[in-house]
Amino acid sequence: MEKEFPEAQVFQIKKMELKNPIIFAGFVGAGLVGPLSITHMITELKMVEIAVMRSKYLPPSTVFMRGRLRHPFRFYANPEGTICAIICEITLRMEGLYTLVSSILDWAEKNGSKEIVILDGVASAEHDDKAYCAAEEDLVRTMADKDISLIPQGFITGIPGGILNECLVREIQGLTLLAKANKTEPDSGAAATLIEALNRFYDMEINTSELKKDKDRIHSEFNELSQKYVKHREEISGMYM
Repeated sequence: MEKEFPEAQVFQIKKMELKNPIIFAGFVGAGLVGPLSITHMITELKMVEIAVMRSKYLPPSTVFMRGRLRHPFRFYANPEGTICAIICEITLRMEGLYTLVSSILDWAEKNGSKEIVILDGVASAEHDDKAYCAAEEDLVRTMADKDISLIPQGFITGIPGGILNECLVREIQGLTLLAKANKTEPDSGAAATLIEALNRFYDMEINTSELKKDKDRIHSEFNELSQKYVKHREEISGMYM
């Protein structure tokens, strides 16, 4: 391993054959909907960690969960190699964001992926049990048939916006699924809504009962990260406006 931190490198920790996987990604945002959704997906699909993001642009932070140390920016795959998941559990600075985005999409293209789906929350007074999407026109129409509404207008910034922008000029389809989420606390209900939308659109069968009934544990485990996001959001312009 090189001594100096790279600009951005998807560092492989486990070899696995990937078969043109669809990629789902979750980053810190309103209600922590992205990380909560991806964490649940990883558990339910028995996904294994295959890589981490090494970059000098990542804050010098690590994550403890139930006493276990883990890298804050991780890549997973299901045993069949057909689905990958990316999860980042720290807030990211704007500096170096394009470098991180390019590294993620270079890795995706190298592994034959044709689609990346970002799961995220939109800060709102309350969750409305609906899933929304932002995608290219043809896909939006297809999603409407599965009871996923288009979000009429707005700005998607930060790393989700960077990924979606870069997808527009690469041969990989980018889209985001959104749910209205609690402004200040982890919102497992909004995460469950997005998982159920994935089930409808991608013919998946991910059980969401744990997300719905285990709210107290989820709130306890993710509340500190949620508060850090709220503080971060106050310091910079919001991700959705």
